[in-house]
Amino acid sequence: MSRVYNFSAGPAVLPEPVLKEVAAEMMDYQGSGMSVMEMSHRSPEFQKIIDDAEQDLRDLMNIPDNYKVLFLQGGASQQFAMIPMNLMKNGVADYIVTGQWAKKAYQEAQKYGKVNKIASSEDKTFSYIPDCSDLPISPDADYVYICENNTIYGTKFKTLPNTKGKTLVADVSSCFLSEPVDVSKYGIIYGGVQKNIGPAGMVIAIIREDLITEDVLPGTPTMLTYKTHADAGSLYNTPNAYCIYVCGKVFKWLKAMGGLEEMQKRNIEKAKILYDFLDQSKLFKGTVEPASRSLMNVPFVTGDKDMDAKFVKEAKAAGLVNLKGHRTVGGMRASIYNAMPKEGVEALVAFMKKFEEENA
Repeated sequence: MSRVYNFSAGPAVLPEPVLKEVAAEMMDYQGSGMSVMEMSHRSPEFQKIIDDAEQDLRDLMNIPDNYKVLFLQGGASQQFAMIPMNLMKNGVADYIVTGQWAKKAYQEAQKYGKVNKIASSEDKTFSYIPDCSDLPISPDADYVYICENNTIYGTKFKTLPNTKGKTLVADVSSCFLSEPVDVSKYGIIYGGVQKNIGPAGMVIAIIREDLITEDVLPGTPTMLTYKTHADAGSLYNTPNAYCIYVCGKVFKWLKAMGGLEEMQKRNIEKAKILYDFLDQSKLFKGTVEPASRSLMNVPFVTGDKDMDAKFVKEAKAAGLVNLKGHRTVGGMRASIYNAMPKEGVEALVAFMKKFEEENA
């Protein structure tokens, strides 16, 4: 079978050159006589893999020297607990709830201290990003938390909230490496890699060094303390070695493509093709307020559940897969991450036009 256009929200499409390279090295990684899957994480070969991956990520994001890069397990969801465990010195945190994952993070943090919901877009089914220019930031808040790109609802912060000097923590799982970013504006910027960077099973956390201390909440497990992993260079225990290896390949691919400025340009161009069609379509309708639209996740509906189901089924038969929306919202969603070629988006729009003509 030929390759399909995979619009999955994660695990998601990976760059074909990376997949081919990984396949070529599957049995014998650079003359080692073994796969990276079989390699000791304590070996010099793997040390070079993880060191190169970290350096390439630092280059891509211009990560300042006073930030640690941690390759952690447990996915983004484990960070929902790790963040308050490590940062809640005053026992207070402010959360901006703009989607399902921000909501889950907000609920999890309540186990560890006083958590304030200082802004939300739940009143309109998370279809917009609220104005965060003048928020009721708590004077004693240890940090302000956002999910920067909401995978399920297709919204994205275009301007970071005014945290009034408080530490900003951001989950960037869906927009990781999709555009240039000023890391110095964040205390912690983290994301699961399975959407825009690599295979499932890992989260990358970029943390300002002053936030990495032994002063954590009582009872915090050793494995959930940032200092444990920072001191050990992400090798305290056996890491997700193969995932780090594939992510490293993706970082090199991104550099070869021209870096994050080039990816942003491509992503704007791809998203415009789809949004322009949705804005003039008589059958399909985007569900997000235009000012809040994500470049990565594009939800849309016909307004008829049976028609939505028919579209998803026929699109799959045409080689356009994983377009069904998240179970909490229904409809359709096209995730068009870095590795989705422009041709994939053009093929989707051509199919949508044809479907509309046949079903108008």
